[in-house]
Parts: sequence; structure tokens; C-alpha cells
Amino acid sequence: MLSEQIRVVLADDHTILREGIRSLLEPEDHIEVVGEAETGKEAVQKVEELEPDVILMDISMPEMNGIKATSEISEKYPDVKILILTMHDEEGYVQPIIKAGASGYVIKRTATRELVSAIEAVVQGNTILHPSVTDRLLEGESSAGGSKDGDMYDGLTDRELEVLTLIAEGLTNQEIADELYISIKTVQAHRANIMDKLGLNDRVALTKYAIKKGLISL
Repeated sequence: MLSEQIRVVLADDHTILREGIRSLLEPEDHIEVVGEAETGKEAVQKVEELEPDVILMDISMPEMNGIKATSEISEKYPDVKILILTMHDEEGYVQPIIKAGASGYVIKRTATRELVSAIEAVVQGNTILHPSVTDRLLEGESSAGGSKDGDMYDGLTDRELEVLTLIAEGLTNQEIADELYISIKTVQAHRANIMDKLGLNDRVALTKYAIKKGLISL
């Protein structure tokens, strides 16, 4: 057990899940949950405001997904350790998460003791991976020569990912325009580009893609 207090921020768009994790960590005298965030953008803001040691980050969040938030936090606040806590253990998530700057990757079904150990490990500078993804990561590294940046999202830009996420969440073109402070014509142009790049033709197909890639969760 570490002697110093570990300050933790929880970032997940599901309130009940944040409350559950908080209740699991509260009995640990050396771990203090100092804040919560429901979106990727809020996660970045909370890191700036609260200066935590660790942030537990979900992948699937509105406004900015966990991978993008991880990248921003790693760039701006390199001393903050980011532990991805997610339901996904598919190979496609592993490389982008580690490349974005995460210090660890654990699955939401992980037991409390394992989660506490993971938090302690990343604070000490270690990289922690759930056993189910370790082999996938090693396999990915051995065949990395043929990979390209952005492969996970098939070449979509950050703005296109934002628009896609909002489409999949059921927002209209007007609501997306209001949310991102852009015109409806710009939203329509992004939507057309997304469909062209992905080879998809309707909202249902876009939503399925967003779920598969972890941009939103059911």
C-alpha cells in the first residue's frame, strides 16, 4: 500500500457507474475521489481544476470520447496518470489507447482489489493492462509495420468524429449545429464526408459503427 494519498477523478457518462466506483474506492484510506466528469471535455477541465494523480477514463463519452480526452490530458498534463476503465477488450481499442498516453487499461468487470492495485501501479509509473488484452497488444506490436495513424476510425477527422457521435446519439442537424457552434450546412457537409469515408448510407448504420468503435455505448 502507498503511504501518500492518491487523488482520483472519475470520468464516465453513466452516473450510476461513477457512484458505484466511488463507493468501491471510498473504503481505501489512501485513495480519495476528488471529482467526477460526464464528458471528455469535462474530464480535461477537471484535471486542470483539481490536479488529480489519476483519472479513471471511460472510452465512450459524449462531446469528446475517452481516447481524445486521454490524448489532450497526456499532452497538457503529462504527470497525470490515466487509467482506462471500459467494457471493451477488443484488439482495436488497445493500440490507440496506449498511443494516446494512457498508463493502463482495465475492464469494468475487474474486481475491486484489482482496480485498487491498478491505480497504485500507475501512480508508481508502471503500465497496467488487463490480462485479456495483453496478448492482443503484443500481437499488435509485432505486426505494427502495416498500421497507419487513424486506422481505428477509418480516417475520420476529430470534427467528423464529434459529428458522428452526436448523430449516433440521436441529435438532429440543427441540434448538432447548436452543440458545435457551426452552421447546418457545415453539419451536412461533415455528414456527407463521414458517410463517404465509411461507405454507410443512413443513421442506423452510422449508429452501429459508433457503437462498434466505442464512440457511444448502449
